Formats: sequence, C-alpha cells, structure tokens
Amino acid sequence: MERTIVNLLLGVKSDPIEYRYSYEWLFDLMAESGATCLQLGSFMEMYLLDVDWFVRLREKAEARGIRIKSMFTSHRELGGLMCGDPDLGGITVRNYRRLIDIAGAIGVDFLGSSLGAVYGDRREEKASGLRRTLDHLKEMSHIAGEKGVKALTIEPMSCLAEPPTLPEECRAVMEDLGAYSRSHAGAVPFYFCSDISHGYADAGGRVVHDNFSLFEGQIPHMCEFHFKNTDAIFNSTFGFSAEERQRGIVDLARLRRLIESNAARFPVSDLAGYLELGGPKFGRDYSDSRLGEVLRTSLAALREYFDFSA
Repeated sequence: MERTIVNLLLGVKSDPIEYRYSYEWLFDLMAESGATCLQLGSFMEMYLLDVDWFVRLREKAEARGIRIKSMFTSHRELGGLMCGDPDLGGITVRNYRRLIDIAGAIGVDFLGSSLGAVYGDRREEKASGLRRTLDHLKEMSHIAGEKGVKALTIEPMSCLAEPPTLPEECRAVMEDLGAYSRSHAGAVPFYFCSDISHGYADAGGRVVHDNFSLFEGQIPHMCEFHFKNTDAIFNSTFGFSAEERQRGIVDLARLRRLIESNAARFPVSDLAGYLELGGPKFGRDYSDSRLGEVLRTSLAALREYFDFSA
C-alpha cells in the first residue's frame, strides 16, 4: 500500500553545545521542547574515547526519553580521500572505522559525513577524488553492516568542490552506491542526510538550483535531514525565531507541504528532522548564555508547523 504519511521525528544535532554546555543540559532542554532524537555530531576527542563513554552517554539520553538515533560529522574531517594525499586518506579510513565502532556500540540507525572537497587549486582532481571516496564507502558499508548500523549517509552540499551538489551529481552518486549495496551481500544501503538550507549559487552569486528543488530531488534517497534557515544565496545559516523567519528563505509551511505530498517517495517511514544550528557566537559571556533561548525558540517554531511523532 502506498504511504500517504511519514512519521516525522523532531531532533537536534549536538554541534552547538560543543565545549560550552553538557550533554545532560542538552538532553533536558530537548525533553522540555519535545525533541526526541539526537544526531550526535563529532568532536576531536570522539576518535580517541573508549566506546564505554558513548554507552554511558546513551544511557543518560535514554533516562530523559531521548534516543541517539544518528551520528554525523561536524567539521568536514573525513574528507581526506578527496584530496589525493595518501597520509590524509589513511587517517580518514581509520577514523571512519572508529565512528562505525561507536555507532554500533550505541545502536544508532544511521552514520554519515560529507564526502569532502577537492582543493580549489586542483579542481581537475575532483573526479578521481570522488571515485576514491565512493570506493572507500563501499568497503565501509560491509563493516557497518557487521556492527548493526542500518545505513551510511552522505550530505549533498552547496559548492561544486564538495560533491554531490548538482542534481545530476546526486543521482550519479546514489546510482553508483545503490548498485553496489544491492549486489553485494552484507553491504548496508546508502542514503542522504539532506539539508533544507542547501541550494546552489554559482561563482557570481546567481542561484542555479534553489534549496527546495534540490531537497525534493533528493527525497527518494533521503532518510533524515537538517532543519536550518538561510538567506537568498545560501551564504549564512540561522534558526527560526520570528525575526529569522522574516529574513530567511526556508518557509516551514512550504516544507511541510513538500514532505506530506512526497510521503510515498521517501525510502523510510520514520523521517527525522534535526535542528542544526551553530548557535550564537562561541566563547563570549554575552552570547553563550543565549544558546538555550536560541534552541528553544527554533524548536517551538518547528512544532508550530509540523506534527511530530513521539
């Protein structure tokens, strides 16, 4: 039977608390605000901590009714295969495997990262870098399956140096990865972790593909996405306070209609949307103290427009 609704889950990506608030603080705020899912962002110590640390973190989240459903990198730190440097590429492979170990230990559904970027002075190496990166992901898909991760995710970006961005790039990447996972036993599927604030403007600032059209084109491969507001050329990102909705281009009512009208095209029935904000300026007494207000205001706005499942 064709799906006519998607169970939409409200979540938060953990990036804005990094080095300024505790996870317990974030879990309490999420519970108060009706956000039930966490997307755990990466941080430097993540690659060195024992997995027991993350098991304890999961227990703290679950005690407050929060599930760590997803993991996704925060700093583009797994892009070493794109640039062609074998030393950087080796670190990328090692660290990706480490994230799979953590993901398996805490039972997340999805683990992902952006694919990385080709250097601006070496644009001719983009195709070879992308090929290396996709081949690496295929290898990782077997390890992820062994650890119980349901799928690996990638994020379409807003720059030609960071594939995939264009609709044809998104299709080609998913056709390649999808063909592999379907034909190799033990390989998990690949999905998009999309972002409603990502569109493509060229070097002159001309919008070639708007954020809504790119998002809609990614739906057949989308298992989760980021809630984030942006300006007309996708230059800055921010939240959903009343003032931010006035100056931003992400129309939440339009996004709700887009998701509802395309329910049958999503590859998952439970679709998590994670509020992904950098938050106010980091490391200032006059701004750090505002983070709670910033998160609560945006989460409240999202709840005004969407019917989220518990």
